[in-house]
Amino acid sequence: MTDSLIPQTDLSGEFSSEDLPKTQEARLWRGDGWTARVIKNEDDDGWAVAMIRDGEPEPALVGPWTMGRDKKNPKPLDVNAFNTLVKTASEFVRRHEQQLHATLHQRITVSVRSARITVSLDIVPDDENPHASLTAHDEAGELLAGVAVSPSFKLNRASAEAWSESNFSKPAER
Repeated sequence: MTDSLIPQTDLSGEFSSEDLPKTQEARLWRGDGWTARVIKNEDDDGWAVAMIRDGEPEPALVGPWTMGRDKKNPKPLDVNAFNTLVKTASEFVRRHEQQLHATLHQRITVSVRSARITVSLDIVPDDENPHASLTAHDEAGELLAGVAVSPSFKLNRASAEAWSESNFSKPAER
C-alpha cells in the first residue's frame, strides 16, 4: 500500500477525510465524508449496509440491504443509493446529536415570587469526572445563582421551583 492511500492527519492531529481516495465499488463506496460497506447480515441470510463517517471507528448506521437478482449476492451500490444512504446517515447522526445536546443541556422557566426565573442544568459527561452545574437567570439574563450538582440531578418544574424558593441554596441530592 502506498502512503497516498493511508489516511493522513493535519498538523493539529485531526483526521482528514480529504486524504481518503474516492471509491466506487459494488460493495464499497467512499466519498462525501462517508463510507458505505455492504456486509453479510449476521442475523439472517441477507445483507446489510454499514454507513461509517470518515474518522469514526464504528458505523453511524447499519441497515438492511437488497438482494441482487440472483437472490444470493447483494445488489451493487450505485450513485443514487450511496447519496440516499449518506443523507439518511447524516440525518440519523444529526438527530442523535440533538437528542444528546437536549439531555446534557436542560432548561426550564418557572415563576417564583412573581418573577420569571430560567433554571438550567448543564451536564459534562466526562469519563473520569462527570459533573454538572445548576444555574438560575432572571428575565434580563442576569445570573442569579449557580451551584455544582451531581450529573444525575433531575431538573423538572418541581425541582426548579424548590431551588428558587430556597433562595438557591444547594439542592439536596437524591
